[in-house]
Amino acid sequence: MSRLNILAKDQLTPEFAALAEQAEAFNIHATVSQVLGHCPDMTQAFFQFYLPWHEGGVVPPVIKELVRLKVAQLNSCFT
Repeated sequence: MSRLNILAKDQLTPEFAALAEQAEAFNIHATVSQVLGHCPDMTQAFFQFYLPWHEGGVVPPVIKELVRLKVAQLNSCFT
């Protein structure tokens, strides 16, 4: 059992509720937004750090993701 419960959409901040709706529009489970909604300030600070790093630079994001997947596979990390 998880330690954090999945928040109902009416418990989310407007920003996280919008993220959950966007995820569902693309047939993606909104669970991540509903769990990260417990700490919206921390989550937003993380993405302010992560997204420029992920989207910027010389290497395209698609290649970065493929490298992450290969490193995980080589380390038997399948979660």
